[in-house]
Amino acid sequence: MLNIALPDHPSTLAEWLAHCERLHPVTIDMGLERVQQVAQRMGLVMDMPVITVAGTNGKGSTCAMLEAIYGQAGYRTGVYTSPHLVHFEERCRIAGEAVAAGDLLPGFAEVEQARQGQGGDQEAISLSYFEFTTLAILRTLSRAGLDVVILEVGLGGRLDAVNIVDADCAVITSIALDHMALLGNDREAIGFEKAGIMRTGRPVVVSDPVPPQSVLDRALEVGADLWRLGKDFHFAGDQQQWGWAMHPSHGGRRYAGLAYPALRGANQLVNASGVLAALEALRPRLPVTAQAVRNGLAMVELPGRFQIVPGTPTLVLDVAHNPHSVAALAENLDAMGYYPTTHAVFGAMADKDLGAMLERIAPLIDRWHVTDLPLPRASSAEALAQLLDAHPRTAPGGKSRVAGCHSSPMDALRAAVSVADPADRIVVFGSFFTVGGILQDGIPRLSAKHLTA
Repeated sequence: MLNIALPDHPSTLAEWLAHCERLHPVTIDMGLERVQQVAQRMGLVMDMPVITVAGTNGKGSTCAMLEAIYGQAGYRTGVYTSPHLVHFEERCRIAGEAVAAGDLLPGFAEVEQARQGQGGDQEAISLSYFEFTTLAILRTLSRAGLDVVILEVGLGGRLDAVNIVDADCAVITSIALDHMALLGNDREAIGFEKAGIMRTGRPVVVSDPVPPQSVLDRALEVGADLWRLGKDFHFAGDQQQWGWAMHPSHGGRRYAGLAYPALRGANQLVNASGVLAALEALRPRLPVTAQAVRNGLAMVELPGRFQIVPGTPTLVLDVAHNPHSVAALAENLDAMGYYPTTHAVFGAMADKDLGAMLERIAPLIDRWHVTDLPLPRASSAEALAQLLDAHPRTAPGGKSRVAGCHSSPMDALRAAVSVADPADRIVVFGSFFTVGGILQDGIPRLSAKHLTA
């Protein structure tokens, strides 16, 4: 642990995060050169197996399932994931628990010392908020006595800060259109960026059922060991259970009669299939039992991924924030059965393809409660209301379904509860910040007002 005697040296996590926000002129600065230089100055080394997970949707679920299964197998796990829902510490989990804020402080101090340099030919290096915090968390994980580390890519893959670590196994989940201003305008361009986490001679599990050709080409180009859903492994299931099998060329392991993962949604079988392939790829170094697989899938938890909160009305929390994930949310809502009225609490970033997001889910929503979100990138509630009123699916026949504009997700939720019947449901979606705003004080338990009168 380093002691840095700087006059303005931050002493709390909140102070460090504020310091990180002030350092760099832009929020997102794609590239690895600066973060690699600082990591080299730190002597940062990950001397345990590392799994890096990239993709548009399904990354968080994949990381959570890997963490749960390895934990059940008796391994000490470390996970880095982003963004967080409520507290920054959620981004770093050790042995299944978010770290204490104080445990992150030495890592931040080391990054700052390395960033500043030692004088002479070591000039100070500017780091973005994400780069600085990533290095601090990687340092924390590197010294936690871990058996396996699971890293979620924040944005893209090739130029994301976590890609300074050479993954022993890469996982690429579903690839869809998101962050197109930074990653490219089609799935091929986006797939190329995700494929940047591959390494020569090391396994890469692709759980997207129809991956872009750019992903397959990149695996061939770098000589990665490609494990592909539908070719090298596959799954099948009915309403009660599912099974998974590996191609004989990869050992032919099978799992039959598996219970569905505790994470809800039909898309979770695709994610779970990629998880089981990654387990097989690392089996020589990290063997797991069939019972650990079954227990891990049964016990995995991840807030905000089609999370159904019992109450009156029923509450559904989902961080879906792009057309592909919103389409999956709509499919899952369809499968829930009949509800007299579905209310939406909706807040989103202005740079998202909002029209495409609404196209699939709008027929399922009867009343919209739109909300501001606390960051400059967010669309205002008023702008969302105008968009909804102009969209033929959200305002059929020109009749508005917008029930109100609100200053916060919690205000929007209170408004939805005030007009909902006990048998209704409320779905909160559009952004991590929308769901996070609902979870600020824990999971709310709803009770329609006339039930408690």
